Amino acid sequence: MSTLPVTTDDRIVWDTWLAMFRFPVVSVADEVGTFAAISARAKETGELAAELGVDERALGVHLGMLAALGYVERRGGRWRATAAARTWLHPQADGYAGPLVKRFAEQQPLHEQLMVTLRTGGRAETYRSASAEWERGEMPPDLAAGITAFMNAHSRASSRAVAMLPVFDGVRHVLDVGGGSGIFSIELVRAWPQLRATVLDIGTICSEAARYIAAAGVGGRVATHAANMFTEPWPRGHDVHFFSNVFHDWSGETCCLLAKRSFEALPPGGRILLHEMLMDDDGCGPLHAAAFSLLMLMGTRGRQYSLPELRGFLEQAGFTDVEAQGTGQGYYSLVSARRP
Repeated sequence: MSTLPVTTDDRIVWDTWLAMFRFPVVSVADEVGTFAAISARAKETGELAAELGVDERALGVHLGMLAALGYVERRGGRWRATAAARTWLHPQADGYAGPLVKRFAEQQPLHEQLMVTLRTGGRAETYRSASAEWERGEMPPDLAAGITAFMNAHSRASSRAVAMLPVFDGVRHVLDVGGGSGIFSIELVRAWPQLRATVLDIGTICSEAARYIAAAGVGGRVATHAANMFTEPWPRGHDVHFFSNVFHDWSGETCCLLAKRSFEALPPGGRILLHEMLMDDDGCGPLHAAAFSLLMLMGTRGRQYSLPELRGFLEQAGFTDVEAQGTGQGYYSLVSARRP
């Protein structure tokens, strides 16, 4: 047989996929004048957004990616163009590469989509996303099938990495909130004989999850529970609430709401686990998280958060003992906290 089994290191796939944002984030910055605006003087995000006439939240995400690429830097909360940007991307520089950038920007659909997000803070009409359907708690079956397959594919390595972590030793029942295909629940029950799991998601997603669970042969230990996680009651009796790639879909305010709902549904001593790619504390990288944050900006209300930001959401809800650990050879981290 010529194929090889799944490993816990899928960085080559993520690097290839997220590389699509490298050029258009630069071409958008060139078009709106970002580099020229912060060449002579460093500026805070809000000041720069007002000067450029763009959305402040979106600009922060764009600047994080530009910093990870080496075109801008941040010191004391202020952004400034680097020497590379002032050499090659300032319109008045001898080496200005603008004509090259503009020619290829015209052929990049992502350029226009990112431009819309930057100017409006909203999603381009040409970009298909399911965040609105999740918010309403309703999703057509065909969209649910596609979204579930997508999430299952990009979690093959990370689900196995998570299942190897000792944090699940002694855990009896995991509520997999926004669990999609159930891939994390499937890998967890395979790795830990004492553990059962319940996937909480909207109805059509749960129908898809049931197919993946049955195919994995773990239907006796993984259940589904159809509910809108924002408005409907959560099932009780779980000692861990697990969220993978959920908080990054939503605003800070909504993340606080989800943390509060988790806190209220967990028993004392229960734990919340957030599986996310973390931004650096200064918001300037790493590159994989900054690029993933651009993807979130294009299709959701959220972005990738740093550990201090996630700690703030969790502590506001009442959780304590917030800490993070890497999950293996990939790019993800697991943030954990405890309900006193």
